[in-house]
Amino acid sequence: MNATVVYNGAYPMRGYNELGNETLFEPSPDHGGSGKVATPMEIFLQSAAACSMVDVISILEKKRKHITDLKIFVESERANDHPKVFTKVKFRYELTSPDAELADLERSVELSMEKYCSVSGTLKKSGCEVKYESVVKRS
Repeated sequence: MNATVVYNGAYPMRGYNELGNETLFEPSPDHGGSGKVATPMEIFLQSAAACSMVDVISILEKKRKHITDLKIFVESERANDHPKVFTKVKFRYELTSPDAELADLERSVELSMEKYCSVSGTLKKSGCEVKYESVVKRS
């Protein structure tokens, strides 16, 4: 896996994967960003949620459960001193489904967070406290 990030004298920076897909980045407004594009740390949190969501969707589909809507809300805390790593991250999974039970979602999340998701694994191996909770709503 390879990636490239390019800065052409103005924000946003443009990141590209090997297929040429683009991701925009910029610093927070207090460091020169416009506030219209996510920061690298925000994108890292989004990546963790997206990584886990892919797993959860796959596991629920294998259980033949229907997904009307799935959202993951992420809250985080960072160290005060540089490099200001994440110290705590909490994921809240909200599934809307006509047939999935809370136990189905909880098991899917557990498998993702404890076994499959590389991004949450990276957080944990860095010493970050990672927690998660699940909620199922009927559609």
